[in-house]
Amino acid sequence: MAELNAKLWASADILRGKMDASEYKNYLLGLVFYKFLSDQQLRAVYEEEHGKVIEYPDREMQLMGLLEWYDEDANDVRQIMRKKLGYFIEPHYLFCTMRKKASEYEFQISDLQNAFIELGRQGEQFTGLFDDVDLTSSKLGSNAQQRNITITEVIKALDEINLFGHDGDVIGDAYEYLIGQFAAGAGKKAGEFYTPQAVSKIISEITAIGQEDVAPFHVYDPAMGSGSLMLNIRQFVNNPKKVHYHGQELNTTTYNLARMNLILHNVEQNQMRLQNGDTLDEDWPTDEPYLFNAVVMNPPYSAVWSADAKFMSDARFEPYGKLAPKSKADFAFLLHGFYHLHENGTMGIVLPHGVLFRGSAEGTIRKTLLEKGAIYAVIGLPSNIFYGTSIPTVVLILKKGREGNGRDVLFIDASKDYEKQKNQNNLRSEDIEKIVDAYKSRKNISKYAHLATYDEIVVNDYNLNIPRYVDTFEEEEQIDIVALSKEMIDLNKMINKSETEFLGLLDQLAITDESREIIEATKQIFIQEGQK
Repeated sequence: MAELNAKLWASADILRGKMDASEYKNYLLGLVFYKFLSDQQLRAVYEEEHGKVIEYPDREMQLMGLLEWYDEDANDVRQIMRKKLGYFIEPHYLFCTMRKKASEYEFQISDLQNAFIELGRQGEQFTGLFDDVDLTSSKLGSNAQQRNITITEVIKALDEINLFGHDGDVIGDAYEYLIGQFAAGAGKKAGEFYTPQAVSKIISEITAIGQEDVAPFHVYDPAMGSGSLMLNIRQFVNNPKKVHYHGQELNTTTYNLARMNLILHNVEQNQMRLQNGDTLDEDWPTDEPYLFNAVVMNPPYSAVWSADAKFMSDARFEPYGKLAPKSKADFAFLLHGFYHLHENGTMGIVLPHGVLFRGSAEGTIRKTLLEKGAIYAVIGLPSNIFYGTSIPTVVLILKKGREGNGRDVLFIDASKDYEKQKNQNNLRSEDIEKIVDAYKSRKNISKYAHLATYDEIVVNDYNLNIPRYVDTFEEEEQIDIVALSKEMIDLNKMINKSETEFLGLLDQLAITDESREIIEATKQIFIQEGQK
């Protein structure tokens, strides 16, 4: 992680000042992804030739092996690699080849542009993937030569990253780092709805409980961002290679980022179904499968949406009698996700606390959900754990088919358990474990968790504000008045004794006419203060 961050910082240094952070992350992440595809091809060629993968390979040796094979039979290597990887990058377009040219100052930015175009022709999964890496932008330089120099330096910096030695979610980790270091400081909202890994882990682990052996396992994120929230589910199921990913994202740049992320994690093309579109405006997916084992979501908080009357006949919203208000689409996202939840599945969504207690249409929707037994748990998180916003958030866990099996709701107040860091708060592994353990036990835990009956919730007028159910009030320690009085008397005695000793010392000093006046004035001050 430290190596990845250091190389990203060095690469960002080249672009910083030329463009805004929310823009240059697109260049860095796009080029990191292209490097991954190039390096993966070299590894695949070596594996094909030698029957094994080198953990820390000599890339020059791998490139030589590819070139020898290519010179012997270019069509053969192309066909084998396309069957094995789903693509083939011509040797002169490989990232390492461009890096070599960059070192010799022979790199041409047009080569990289052509490499993107060529890859985009090799399948639907690559179409439009590099559209946000605008190599003709004047922000890279006022002329072709300056743009060439800028990209040359970025390639040289990024080439130092060992993508296969990175333990984690490369795109997700890189995105989180760039957001944390630059986007938040630039005053952009690029990172406001990126789900921190700790929160992602909580949602993924909880939604997988009881479904660990389901295969194939279908996960859906209607506001998928970089896709990392979906990908985390693999850690908590027993057949991670049989997970199918379904996601939609409105922002085209972020949609492409998610596509890169899934490819980086070796997700097969037939196991990913991603769409660039507006989740609320038009229901998706409508073809099978459209119900999922897990629905996970961190949508934009209190977003504006149309709330058009036509949605009252939409199957997603019609049963609730009201629509989420135009200025707050929180419940619109929630109801969309819940509609697509399988009968035996679990949904986890991050939202602002307002959904717990706001009235009017939202109050009506919340009441209906509670009557159906849909809301299974409410987990309050600490404030300032998301990039770009300090507001506290809540994770709502929802299930279907509980009307006849109880409608109780588990409340967990995890708002005080975190590690304070420089720019934001962080949930530690022990904090995550505490939340998940409390969720599993589903029992009352003093000042932390409460299992509220449906009757309790009705008494509270369907208000789910966590302090109504979890009492975290700490009584102040009782003050011993007698002991305190004795302490004050003893302290006054000590002060009087010190004053007397000090005044005595003044009398012993060698006194001049000038200093006598100062000493007498000092004595008077002490005497007056003592009398007070």
